[in-house]
Amino acid sequence: MQGKPKKHVLVCVQGRPQGHPRGSCRDRGSGAVYQAFLDEFQKRQLWESGYMVTDTGCMGPCHLGATVVVYPDGLMYLGVKPEDVPVIIDEHLMFDQPVKRLLAPPEIWGG
Repeated sequence: MQGKPKKHVLVCVQGRPQGHPRGSCRDRGSGAVYQAFLDEFQKRQLWESGYMVTDTGCMGPCHLGATVVVYPDGLMYLGVKPEDVPVIIDEHLMFDQPVKRLLAPPEIWGG
């Protein structure tokens, strides 16, 4: 892919020590979520179609993870599970329809 991506998916894979008061997305299955995005991107050839996925560190609401952010839309998803990944791709990435049941509320991600 060259140039600016159509959509860039950021998946938090932040880990913290067991029992940390903030929790972590890693403890909430973010590794499997990130892998599901990688698998779907490969299967659907999304990199060649102008999409990106990147693993990141903490994006804030660790206790509500796994956390995923999609740019340039600036939308945050919380509590994402691997089975949500195809839905996010099918609805949000392909047709610009955010997956409402996973969206972070305004008090967490503005809006």
